[in-house]
Amino acid sequence: MHLHFIENGPALLVEQEQRVLVVADLHMGIESGLERYGVHITSRSNARAERVIACIEETEPDLLLLLGDVKHNVPVTTRQEYRELPRILQSFRELVPIAVTPGNHDGGIDRFLLEGELLPAGGTIIDGVGYLHGHTHPAAGLSSHLIILGHHHPVVSLMDAVGCAARARPAYLYSVFEEPTGERTRLLFVPAFNEFAGGIDVGLLRESGLGPLSRCIDEKNAEVFLADGTYVGSPATLCPAEIDG
Repeated sequence: MHLHFIENGPALLVEQEQRVLVVADLHMGIESGLERYGVHITSRSNARAERVIACIEETEPDLLLLLGDVKHNVPVTTRQEYRELPRILQSFRELVPIAVTPGNHDGGIDRFLLEGELLPAGGTIIDGVGYLHGHTHPAAGLSSHLIILGHHHPVVSLMDAVGCAARARPAYLYSVFEEPTGERTRLLFVPAFNEFAGGIDVGLLRESGLGPLSRCIDEKNAEVFLADGTYVGSPATLCPAEIDG
């Protein structure tokens, strides 16, 4: 198995017998959600879709796997989402087959999908790899596999020698935990594709309570990678220290 980090996403190409391009947390329609809080931003859905298409053209995958939270607004589907999602998803289909692992923001997403594109909420195995949005417990069949999941929006703030932090950057977090059966399950938390989605520092994910698998992170031995695949350390060493005063 080969994992290729696509920096221009961030996205991940999983290459085995199949080439699966993984894009997590698109949150299409986020602009109309922000508008309800008084933040007015012109829709960037087209530009976001073009970035996905650029990743497809760069990697030439056999499957585009949208790893949940394809849409943003809950519990309703907004006019923006009704207007934009059919066209955007069709633009992906014209290049590659698509599949969706539904996320907690994806109520009603099935109305925009074709038969066979919606995967089980508890995750699925494709070519020996487990895929899950991350807000639910994984299906039993995913144990002992590598599970790739979104939902947590991991980011990392790199500190310099005097304690100043750069802007938080999208990050991947890899961790291993032992099942009660003694089997080892590997987890790869992938960053959000949406540029407005925000994130949680990798050092705070375990205590975030965002999903059941976040509690399985081994903060001491987990590995953190930037969007281009650069290894930068473990959550225990990268979590920003508290500063008195």
